[in-house]
Order: sequence, then structure tokens, then C-alpha cells
Amino acid sequence: MRTALKRPFLLYLLSILALAGLLRFYGINWDQGHHLHPDERAIVMFTTSLQFPSTISEFLSPESPWNPHFFAYGNFPLYLLKIVGLIASNFDPSFALYDKINLVGRFISGFFDLGTIFFVFLLAKKLFNKKVGILASFFYTISVFPIQTSHFYAVDILLTFFILLTLYQLIKFYEKPSVKNSIFVGVCFGASLATKISAIPLLAAVIAAIAIDFLLIIIKQPHKPHIWFPHVPVFLKRLMSDGIVITVSTAITFVILQPYAIIDFSTFWRQNMEQSQMTRDAFTFPYTLQYVGKIPYLYELKNIFFWGQGPILATLSFLGTLYMIIHIIKKQKEKKWAQELILIIFLLCYFAVVGKFAVGWMRYMLPLYPLLCLFAAILIYKLNQILQTKIKSNLILNTLYLILYTSILVWPLSFMNIYTQPNTRVLASEWIYKNIPEDKIIAREHWDDGLPIGGNIVYKNFELPIYGMQDPVTEKQIYQTIEEVDYIIIASNRLHIPLQRIAQNCDKWNVPQDRCPQNAYIYYRQLFNGDLGFKKVAEFENLPKIPILNIPINDQSADESFTVYDHPKVMIFEKFNL
Repeated sequence: MRTALKRPFLLYLLSILALAGLLRFYGINWDQGHHLHPDERAIVMFTTSLQFPSTISEFLSPESPWNPHFFAYGNFPLYLLKIVGLIASNFDPSFALYDKINLVGRFISGFFDLGTIFFVFLLAKKLFNKKVGILASFFYTISVFPIQTSHFYAVDILLTFFILLTLYQLIKFYEKPSVKNSIFVGVCFGASLATKISAIPLLAAVIAAIAIDFLLIIIKQPHKPHIWFPHVPVFLKRLMSDGIVITVSTAITFVILQPYAIIDFSTFWRQNMEQSQMTRDAFTFPYTLQYVGKIPYLYELKNIFFWGQGPILATLSFLGTLYMIIHIIKKQKEKKWAQELILIIFLLCYFAVVGKFAVGWMRYMLPLYPLLCLFAAILIYKLNQILQTKIKSNLILNTLYLILYTSILVWPLSFMNIYTQPNTRVLASEWIYKNIPEDKIIAREHWDDGLPIGGNIVYKNFELPIYGMQDPVTEKQIYQTIEEVDYIIIASNRLHIPLQRIAQNCDKWNVPQDRCPQNAYIYYRQLFNGDLGFKKVAEFENLPKIPILNIPINDQSADESFTVYDHPKVMIFEKFNL
């Protein structure tokens, strides 16, 4: 009987993993080999230049060839890509080289996300039951943003996996405190930090796992210190013993996986301070200007709701999170109260810290998606228990669930449409080679990928430094440049959308006058309405489409990073005689 009960759930889980693999590996070469994801491209360039040191002294030098000198992300993903690429090169030498190592990275991302799905199931099964586990893993499998991010090698999928693995180990540690479990927590936490330093909010969950029993005593008897005071020595002893083991194993793991954070500490510190400055000021880099005027927290929730999960699944996730918080407040004496609280503490702390950043790339919230899906699954499970007492007809119940799950599936299937067609920049390049003579001059915007890509024609081109147009000298140079060119290419929404939005809200957002891009706003307005002597002759857009109905979903209002990598909108303008 026990075996018979296990087989359906194993079949369900394997089916979910198979679906997840299909969604993550289909269209893996979405840019047709052109390396169109800038973060992935940077990781690949730093990875391919790595070489194994020949001596210990060379390894310990800051100038070691094993030091990537790149700490915007952790170094572990680079080392992992290098090693796996070398292994894969036994089948095809180009897998260790710039040309195809990005595909190796994308397969790594996909496999790590399958691991996340597996641990979502294990975590839900440990805290609740297999039914919740199946639901939670299914919800994460079909969440749009994890699917999209798995098509890139940009560390966030790895970070999500290690954060979830750390939380899972924390639950095991809480249930059975031991040196072994403490070491496992530290190893997972250290791997998270070596993947990306933004895993630091995990510290709140680690402290909670150690201190939660003592806090529970205080919560139950808040006005009776004589009851909980005798437990202080036990708490301090555990804090010291378990805390030291976790700290030491975290530090050792971090140093092993990212040694040059210590060996080349000055570079590590400087680059992380630059990244920290970016999280406080959206004007730090040109490509962060899109976040000027960002409303903390609401911006993140909006992108999860409309794009990351879709309105239906996101609604279930948000309500499920609210339900869990209320459940924890009301059910402090239940057996699983503490384990659930560890997860909620991490979710709230991470969201409170990261959601307050001045910049808000959607990938920053990816580590919360597994928990959101878990809480959505819990909500559905609880609602099902209520509905079974209210609705006696299985046919009606099954019909309701069929409608619900079909509605949720519409969103990811709509976005998979993106990978059924060539990348818009590739299509635009083919159009350019076919329709623009080689003696023509092309202008392209800086801080964006230049077009065309591939092909044998080398066009003369100029770069338009649009971000600097508030400087009169730069503005004059730009207008002089466009007098000489025959075509202007806008390769994405990266510049024109945020710059126009900021210019229209400078007073509302108290943007300093010298940073208000009014000149850029005027330039774009003149370009789009034809006053500059250019007309749009081609546009390439690959919107998500609702299956069967073939209805497009306009996602241009999403965070720029959601569209700019794998389906940017490309516009080509040709000069005409006024």
C-alpha cells in the first residue's frame, strides 16, 4: 500500500520536472549565437580569460590568472562555467570558447532551476504534505520569470537554488540541531554568498533558526521574565556553539569558492561598494536611469504580478503569503509554527532590504519565487479542504480546478511564443543587410547593442551619446552627426523610454536640473514625428501571444530587463528629403 501511494506522486513529480525541462531548454539558443544578454556576455568574457594557476604562489597572488578581477557577481558561477565548459569541450572544443560556452551556461541555469523545483517539492513535503509539494513545484515550473531567466547564464538562477537549499537545510537544522546539520547550513550559505553577495539577508533566517525556541518562550509569556530568564544560558550556549559552526563553515565555503574576495580584497571591496552605491542612487550608471522615480516595493510587486508570475498565480501567491503570516500569528503553538516562521522571516527581510533599492531589476526578486509558489500551493490546498465540505460534486470541483490551472498555464505558454521565432535583433539585422546599401551610414545609440549583427557587410556607423544630451556640446555633436547619417537604429527601449519618462516627471520627482534629460526628450519627439528628417521604415517586435487565440500581450510597460534581452523592440529610421 505504501509503495502504491508513492508511485502517483513520483509520477507527478517526474512529469513536472519533464515539463520544466521542456520550458527551460526549448529555445536555449534564443539569440542564434550572438551573445545578446549583456550580463551573460560579461560573465562569458571574464570566464574564458581564466586560466588555472601553475603554482601555489601564483594562485595566492592578486594577479593570478585564476582571479577574474570581476566581483559584480560572485566568482563561483564563473569557475563553475569554466570547469563545465572544459568538460563539455571533450564533445565540442567550442564549448570551452567564447562562441558556445554561453550555451553551456544556459544549460547549467536550466539544470539548477530543475534542482530548485525539486527542493520546492521537498520543502513543501517536509512542512506540509506531498500534495502541497506537487502544487508548489508545479507553480514554480510554470512561473514565467524563472523560465525566462533559465534561458540566461546570469547567476540569479544559481543564487535562487542555493538560497532555497539553505532554507531547506535550516529547517532540518531546526528540527535536529547537530554539528553535521550546522555544517550543511554553513556550506549552503557560503555557496549562496559566493554566487552573489546579495544573499546576505539569509542571515536573518539563520539567526531565527537558532533563536526561535527562546523567542517562542518569550512570546508565550511576554510578561513573565522569571519564566523565560532561566532559559537565557541555554540560548546563549546554543548561539555560541551552533553559531560558531555555521559561521566557520560559511566562511570556509565562501573562501574556497571565491578566494580572491580575500586575496584581492581591495578590488572586491571597491566593486561591491560601486554596486552598493547603485542600489542607493539610480543615477549611478546610465543603464539604471530607468529606475528614477521608482516606488519601492510597489514596483517589485507590480512586475511579479503582471509579468513574473502573471495576474492569477501572483494573486494566489500574495494571498497565500498573507494567509501564512496570519496563520503564524494565530497558531504559535502548532508543531510547524517555527519552521514556517523561518521562511516568512527570510521572505520579509529579503523583500524589505532588496525592495527598497533605488534600482529594481526583476531578477533581484527571483529568490522569493519558490516561497511565493509554496504559499500559493498552501492556499489552494486549504481552499480545497473548504470547498470539499461545501461542494459535494467531484465533477464541479474538478471543472473548477481545470479552469484555474488552464488559466494559469495561459501566461507561461504565451511567453514561450518568444522562443518560437528568431530574435528581433537578428531579424532586424537580416533586414538591414537586405535593404540598406553598404555605402550608407548608420547611427546607433550608445549603451545598447549595435546593429546589424552577423553578415559580411561592414557599414560606416556613428554612435549617438544620448545620455549626455543635457550637455550642450554633446547635444550639438549629436545633431551634427545625424546630418551625416542615412539611418538611425534604435535597438531596444533601453534609452528612449526611461529618458522620456524622466523628462516628463522631473518636477514631480525633484530631479536636479542638470540631470533632467529634456534635450533627449525633445530629440526623440522630433525623431518620432519626423521633424528630424527621418521616417520609420521598419519595426521588429516579438510580443507574447495567447495560444490558439493568437492575441498579443503588450509587455513594453514591464521592467526593461524583461524585454530588452530576448525580445526587444527594434526600430529603424531612414532619412528622407524634407
